[in-house]
Amino acid sequence: MIDLRSDTVTRPSAEMLAAMTSAPLGDDVYGEDPTVNELEETVAGLLGHEAGLFTVTGSLANMLGVRALVPRGGEVLCEANAHIVRAELGAHAAASGVTTRTWSAPGGQIDLEQIRALIAADLGPYFVRTSAVSVENTHNFGGGAIQHGYDALADELDARDIPLHLDGARLWNASVASGVPVAAYASRAAAASVCLSKGLGAPVGSVLVGSTELIREARVWRKRLGGGWRQAGVLAAAGLYAVAHNVERLASDHANARAIAEVLADAAPGSVKPDQVETNIVVADLASTGRTVAEVVASAKEAGVLVGGVGATQLRIVTHLDASAEDCRTAATVLARLVS
Repeated sequence: MIDLRSDTVTRPSAEMLAAMTSAPLGDDVYGEDPTVNELEETVAGLLGHEAGLFTVTGSLANMLGVRALVPRGGEVLCEANAHIVRAELGAHAAASGVTTRTWSAPGGQIDLEQIRALIAADLGPYFVRTSAVSVENTHNFGGGAIQHGYDALADELDARDIPLHLDGARLWNASVASGVPVAAYASRAAAASVCLSKGLGAPVGSVLVGSTELIREARVWRKRLGGGWRQAGVLAAAGLYAVAHNVERLASDHANARAIAEVLADAAPGSVKPDQVETNIVVADLASTGRTVAEVVASAKEAGVLVGGVGATQLRIVTHLDASAEDCRTAATVLARLVS
């Protein structure tokens, strides 16, 4: 099977496994796992922050970051298809008492005018106060789009004393594709998360970064929510290997995604615009093809290609380090036959 459902399906390489099995270990709940500590310090430094916290998932990292910035009963603003409201099972409301309001823009883009209109200052006891704004970069359901206008938004929020939360699950993809260092994005945020188990190929884990005080509080809440772990250095070693060896190669995933988009655009004109495929995610709209997502997904599986859907008519293809250029060409040929 050629599995292009997500970049989370990758397996550790032999070199990554070797790093995992040779990692020095301790008890992370006591703060004594040297490999975890090294990962947290390394990622925090790369992202321009004081401290980091290793978490089992990106959803947990986001939950802890938002919780640190938004008091119970407060609100966070985000784009309507942001991961924190669409794909984290209502965790911010259910567990943290945080409400959300949203703007909507193609590709999940930052729309400063809409955000300005949504921001609620202290309007007295009858209205919720905007406590933070969250941006996802790249935007998953926006087709892996790099967010533009990021600095302008950060400047606006700084002037209003409103913190910025960055869901940087695929921030390294944004950096490699745009040439903007990850620290240039992450250092503008009061709290930022990055994922190690997507494009970078680690089996598990994300890192939340922020100030020393914010991370200290997040560490307490991680344990309170059941997220404390013991000899987690086995997994942290995979993250360290991923950060050291698998960042620059993301450009290959981006090229493979663009190649797939070009084939699909020829087979089903209007289904996807290749010049809008900036990173490793292709979202093709099948509305004009006469095929449903379920039909294409099932037929592709029979032909040895796994893809997914993110809507009634939207097919999603995600390239990654375990899918070679040849694999991607084969998958594109299969999908083109199914949608043409």
